[in-house]
Amino acid sequence: MNTPAKLPRLVDNFGRQVTYVRISVTDRCDFRCVYCMSEEMTFLPRSEILSLEELGRIAQAFTELGVEKIRLTGGEPLVRRDLPELVDFIGTLGLKDFAMTTNGSQLPRYAEALKAGGLKRLNISLDSLDPEKFRRITRTGDLQKVLDGLDAAIEAGFEGIKLNAVIMHGRNEDEVLDLVELARNKGIDISFIEEMPLGDVSDHQRGETYCSSDEVREIIETRYPLTASNSETAGPSRYFNMADSKSRIGFISPHSHNFCGDCNRVRVTVEGRLLLCLGNDHSMDLRPFLREHPDTNEPLKAAIIEAMGLKPEQHHFTNDGDVQIVRFMNMTGG
Repeated sequence: MNTPAKLPRLVDNFGRQVTYVRISVTDRCDFRCVYCMSEEMTFLPRSEILSLEELGRIAQAFTELGVEKIRLTGGEPLVRRDLPELVDFIGTLGLKDFAMTTNGSQLPRYAEALKAGGLKRLNISLDSLDPEKFRRITRTGDLQKVLDGLDAAIEAGFEGIKLNAVIMHGRNEDEVLDLVELARNKGIDISFIEEMPLGDVSDHQRGETYCSSDEVREIIETRYPLTASNSETAGPSRYFNMADSKSRIGFISPHSHNFCGDCNRVRVTVEGRLLLCLGNDHSMDLRPFLREHPDTNEPLKAAIIEAMGLKPEQHHFTNDGDVQIVRFMNMTGG
């Protein structure tokens, strides 16, 4: 079968071209991170989530519409046992970048297979290096399993590995420099993320725990002066260099440094809803175009193109308890 030519047609009403899609493969996770979900969660029935074939069709449709980067997300992608099969398929689509965000707990088992399947980069979430504090933040996580997963990923030889750390006042801001040292010692990058107010969490008041990227940068610069990097990234991180290390420091700042102006991203949830913005509910259900047209992706691609008109100019996040987005981050895709 001839593969249709890639056509860069995904342009929104503000002239931004979408070249990056994050596809959630599950809403389930083996952790219960306090900023991501409630301790007692109700997950989607398995009958409502997209099949492996449907996820592959969505990935293929986006690449044929000019998308150059796909990131697999969750929940925790690696709790879906058939995930390596999806990685094998997407790895054949000719993407410039193919990545995954994971909590790392399953990487000792899967790292080599993911690398062999064509996955190029990993983002590993790691918010604390103290076992007890790590357990409090994740509620169920085992720090040593994540550290073993990080080592397995390094051993597998991915093109890029990055740590992601959500920094919260009163929880882990005292570990910023320890996390930087880990990244430097392992020869990998790290991004520090401002907590995103998605879902009504019961563990804390977001205004009390909010820690801005500028505050985190000030902490780092007590030890390592930072200079802006000129390296390009398809995502929202702003990167900085340290003079004596190849490891880069990134900041993802949805509150303090809004990155909407050049947004090139959309998300697809595991039940097939195309989200046009992280911080808004503008969306389109793609399931009918998958299930009513099982033998062709043309209606699916037409729907994706039409949905670009729904992409808003920007999001509006607050920390004052006014929850604009009721879906949790595990439903959105990290």
